[in-house]
Amino acid sequence: MDFNVKKLASDAGVFFTRAVQYTEEKLGQAEKTELDAHLENLIARADCTKNWTEKIFRQTEVLLQPNPSARIEEFFYEKLDKKLPTRTTNAELLGQYMQDAAKDFGPGTPYGSTLITVGEYQKRLGGAERELLQTSAINFLTPLRNFLEGDWKTISRERKLLENRRLDLDVCKARLKKAKLAEAKAAAAPDFQETRPRNYVLSASASAAEQELRLAQTEFDRQAEVTRLLLEGISSTHVNHLRCLQEFVEAQAAYYAQCHKHMQDLQKELSSANGDTFPNAFATNASASGVSAGHSPLATATLPGASSPSHPHNASNALGSGTLKIEEVKPPATGTRKAKVLYDYDAADTSELSLLADELITVYTVPGMDPDWLIGERGNQKGKVPVTYLELLS
Repeated sequence: MDFNVKKLASDAGVFFTRAVQYTEEKLGQAEKTELDAHLENLIARADCTKNWTEKIFRQTEVLLQPNPSARIEEFFYEKLDKKLPTRTTNAELLGQYMQDAAKDFGPGTPYGSTLITVGEYQKRLGGAERELLQTSAINFLTPLRNFLEGDWKTISRERKLLENRRLDLDVCKARLKKAKLAEAKAAAAPDFQETRPRNYVLSASASAAEQELRLAQTEFDRQAEVTRLLLEGISSTHVNHLRCLQEFVEAQAAYYAQCHKHMQDLQKELSSANGDTFPNAFATNASASGVSAGHSPLATATLPGASSPSHPHNASNALGSGTLKIEEVKPPATGTRKAKVLYDYDAADTSELSLLADELITVYTVPGMDPDWLIGERGNQKGKVPVTYLELLS
């Protein structure tokens, strides 16, 4: 018990002297030992790595799981070292709702059967999303978390210890300086009654201060070397994080590729299933999904800031011009839509309609028409118009 009290008192004394030294340094009343430039650069690089790694980690969590409540739940399960229960993704939940609705509407109806099909593909999208979340958590988030909660805590602990060793070193330097000044002052104005004892005491005090300084310098150098080695390991951390980042990008690429394939398959399935009932419902989308290397007509038309597309091929049989004249074409009772013209277009012949950018026209299709073209009407004028020059509004 006596030993513990003495140790406590000793630790309190050390803490007090460090606090005094730190305060005097801030007030400019004490000298401070500066770290070498290389070590300062390593510390600055480590701080930068920690700060940006933390931001990237947090934002990646938000990207993969936008729901803050779900993130909090995952955090608690992780801290309690328990397995997180399987959570249904939003796409899977939507798909299930669609299929449940189809049962009430009637799976044999056009709407019901379409809901079943779309619901199934929504579930596939949800499964791809779940795979992305799992892969990203293992290959990207976990290494970043291990650095922040493991390596960085070790570096911070050693840096704090280095700062304490530096304060101890500067305290010893200050003590030695005071002892040297007192010894020099005593030598300049000796006390003739107690000259020898006082000089002996002052000399012994200076010698003790020199011994403490040598010990403090050794401890400081040793701790500086340990800290330097840890900080130089940041380069290895960057290499590891680079590999993890590449794996994260590969996981994202695989996810978006799966989503694109699922949606293409869904468009084709809906186009073939509903083509007879709704002739033009999916004609444009089906045409777009079949383009692998070129621009999608609708995608090109609706991209903001996109340049004017190349002039579409003049399909001579787009309306079956040999048997059907443009003036004989009548708009259907239903199925007309409004469209906004994206670019100026000059008609190639009398069967086409010239367009001005930003104007609104009425468009529709007729059986047997090329999916790259629509019939456009503006007042009493009528003619073929290219889909790529339009943004369909309704």
